Amino acid sequence: MGLYERWCESTKEKDKRKHYWTYVEKDGGRDEISDDLAETIRSHYDRLERIAEDVKRLGFEVASEILSTAMPQTPKGRSGDLGEILATELVEEEIGLRVPVRRLRYKDGRNMAMRGDDFIGAGYDAAGEKLWLLKGEAKSNKALGRTTVTSARKVLNRDSGRCTPDSLLFVANRLLESNTPADNELGRSLRDEVGLKSLSADRIDHMLFTVSGNGPHASLKEDLDATGANRDHYVVNIHVEDHQDFIAAMFLEAEDLGDD
Repeated sequence: MGLYERWCESTKEKDKRKHYWTYVEKDGGRDEISDDLAETIRSHYDRLERIAEDVKRLGFEVASEILSTAMPQTPKGRSGDLGEILATELVEEEIGLRVPVRRLRYKDGRNMAMRGDDFIGAGYDAAGEKLWLLKGEAKSNKALGRTTVTSARKVLNRDSGRCTPDSLLFVANRLLESNTPADNELGRSLRDEVGLKSLSADRIDHMLFTVSGNGPHASLKEDLDATGANRDHYVVNIHVEDHQDFIAAMFLEAEDLGDD
């Protein structure tokens, strides 16, 4: 079972190409996924095998110090990063596209927000021939409101709804550096797209992903209703009532690699 299936109860509404998904934590769901989510958070900042090598060479305490150096230390930075992490995991678990680059590994500073698209999903159509993309914007707020939703939609709509060229090129180049042929093939397709801009709108989906303490604000559904029908639109909310305490606890657990 995937992370979300074990953690939350979901409600999914669909109207043609518009998808409205809401998630609420199950009783005991957080305890069920806590260890796995902590490991997932670590994996977005560094390769797990590299962390394990640090432990082997230097011990748990020093390895934890190295890992925490990559992680944000401010509440705002942690909130923003966890939003991107949870969005990435949802795309791969529920939609089936890859988010092929864990971009938080490449931050200029651990407390700084990265520029560009928050997350990009990529893959091919059912026939395995035509490139398919998802452009995503993630928001994490104690209290989600209309201003945040409106701002996120503006970001999704910029560049004519396409993934921003610098974000797409960044992902492409990381894939082309891989030793895996499938990564290289996808990287080449993405790099071609940066130049050719050949994808039609109906093969560039959008996701507005939110995690918040107040649950799905009415503006989310209103925003979805107002979007066009030329692509798949996903509007998602994860309701975590103790939003800020949850984030603080999860980063504390992620930084703690143990002592044995």
